[in-house]
Formats: sequence, C-alpha cells, structure tokens
Amino acid sequence: MDRLWAPWRINYINQTKKKGCILCNILNEKKDKKNFIIFRSSYCFAVLNTYPYNNGHIMIVPNRHIKSLEKLKDNELLNINKSLIKIKSALKKVLNPGGFNIGMNIGSIAGAGIAKHLHLHIVPRWQGDTNFMPIMANTKIISQSLKELYVMLQKEIIIDP
Repeated sequence: MDRLWAPWRINYINQTKKKGCILCNILNEKKDKKNFIIFRSSYCFAVLNTYPYNNGHIMIVPNRHIKSLEKLKDNELLNINKSLIKIKSALKKVLNPGGFNIGMNIGSIAGAGIAKHLHLHIVPRWQGDTNFMPIMANTKIISQSLKELYVMLQKEIIIDP
C-alpha cells in the first residue's frame, strides 16, 4: 500500500469528531478567514473547500441546515443561484479556468461527504488538469495555497445580501 503523508488533514479528521454539522459549525463560528468563508449573504455562504478536487473548489451552502432541495424557499434558491453566478465570474477572472463542474451530491450514496447539509460545488477545470498523478499515483496536486486564493477572491466577490 502506498502512503501519502498529509498531516494537514488532521484538522478535517478532528472536525468530524465535533458535535453537530461541520458546515453549521463554521458558519456560526464567525471566523471567516480561518474557515475560508469568502462571503456571507442573507440566505447562504460560500466557502473554499479545504480538501478540494481542484484549485478554486468552492461550496455554496444554505445558512439553514437542510438536506433537501425541495425544502429550499424561493428566496434561498434565488440567492444561491445569484451567488453561484457571481462566484463563477470571480473564479473566471482570478483563475481563468477553461470550464467548470457545478453540481450537488445529494445523499451519501451519491457521494455527499456531508449528506445532512445541502451544498453546491463549483470546481474550476483546465485542459490537462487530469494527468498521470491521479491515475497512476492516486494523488492530486493543488498548486496554490488556500490562503493566497482566499485573498485573491475576497477582492473580487461582492455579493448583495
């Protein structure tokens, strides 16, 4: 078995031991810089995924703890979608990806790591971002620090409440 030494993941492991929802905990903690929350609105917040599929992987999360799309109110749906458009535009300006994967994993069977709190993923993509490392070594390379990206995005994202 190959091992990849990744001591920074201990924070994620320790978070899963905390009581309650990880997403609700970071929302209520009010430590946006520490938690990489890039904006808050009346109905949702956006956070850099600290274990990203690709550089710039952001999650948009309803402020209410719900697990079903059907339970979103109209004002929440509108706010989440407007936020998605603004975040996508900011990512395009800051990172200039060739495309995006945008979607939700609803339920643990569908791959949701946090199945009890609905969230939307925005993942920037570039030509060749899937190379031999994930295929041969089962390892993904992220070439920019979250702190650096956080600062860059903070300058670009302005969300109306």
